[in-house]
Amino acid sequence: MGYLLLFLTGFGLAVSGGVTIIAYTNFLPAGLTWVDYILFISGRIECYFLPIGLLMMLFVITRFPNNS
Repeated sequence: MGYLLLFLTGFGLAVSGGVTIIAYTNFLPAGLTWVDYILFISGRIECYFLPIGLLMMLFVITRFPNNS
């Protein structure tokens, strides 16, 4: 049960971070360059949810007991 909860928490964080990063791409048509965009999202804490969530899911997948 703990693995499932950790996996779902990681999935939620990854979705939240990914949606936020995609939403911030709307700044590109407003005149930001790709370098400005990368610098902007690197300073936003909610954009770090994507890699944290992916690492949590990877941890659960590698540690999940295999019953085969």
